[in-house]
Amino acid sequence: NMPLDGPDRRFMAMPAYLGGKFDMAGMKWYGSNAENRKKGLPRSILMLILNDKDTGAPVAYMSANVLSAYRTGAVPGVGVKYFAREDSKAVGIIGPGVMSRTAFAATMAVRPGIETVKIKGRSSKSINSFIKYLNEEYPQLKDIHVVDTEEEAVRGCDIVHIATSSATTDIYEYPYIKEEWIKKGAVLCCPAAARFDDDFILNRARTVTDNIKLYEAWEEEMDFPAYATIPIPAVHCMDLIAEKKMSRDNIDDLGDILMKKIPVHRKKDEIVIYSVGGMPVEDIAWGTIVYKNAVERGIGTKLNLWDVPNMA
Repeated sequence: NMPLDGPDRRFMAMPAYLGGKFDMAGMKWYGSNAENRKKGLPRSILMLILNDKDTGAPVAYMSANVLSAYRTGAVPGVGVKYFAREDSKAVGIIGPGVMSRTAFAATMAVRPGIETVKIKGRSSKSINSFIKYLNEEYPQLKDIHVVDTEEEAVRGCDIVHIATSSATTDIYEYPYIKEEWIKKGAVLCCPAAARFDDDFILNRARTVTDNIKLYEAWEEEMDFPAYATIPIPAVHCMDLIAEKKMSRDNIDDLGDILMKKIPVHRKKDEIVIYSVGGMPVEDIAWGTIVYKNAVERGIGTKLNLWDVPNMA
């Protein structure tokens, strides 16, 4: 359940025009600036607005940093639940930031037998913060150690979370993962920049997306090659399709797997590259649950739009 205390307790609810319903429309406002860190602020500052889907009336306005962070981690967690070995023991973390923290929480929820975590980070601050988090939340872990290279973070791991921020336009700045480093049967969760060899993508890896339509839309909207702007691996697959080097049939969609239209595993010991672009509709869905819980608990500040609508 979503925590409703601390800095993200900020929540404003409008009068109850819904008659007990919780079907919502909404929008996540996303403000982001890397310079925020110098001011002691998160890079991204998010707000969620919920609206009654029938009338359009605003229902809630809430801080969404925690909501968005855990939604972002939950989607890799679904991939881990379905694709990772049941007896997974080791996780590699490349980029020990917020995304990896919540993705690891989701991983532990579905693979509680994890014993080893290997961490590759850029700064001692982020690495030490991540280790502190692991020690406090998962004291059952047997081995936590810092590594110097992506290769060390990947080798021997059943699950790898790759979540670094990288400057776009130069794909060779993206974290590079070599096929020979990857354990058979591993799943690599990529909600951010990652790069693999084309031969591996085309001939041996299994590409899975959280929503294939998202990547098709990006390919249509961005200048080719879209991968130079949006560094998620499935975007590169869209470029390969545009170049007629890859077929759409070579990409699996998570929804089709969950609906049992295609198998969870296509072959033994397959390596899954799981691209996670993220969809605001998931924030709306989870935000609706948070709103419902807040109403039930009496949390939040009610705001009145009007006594009688003046322009009706």
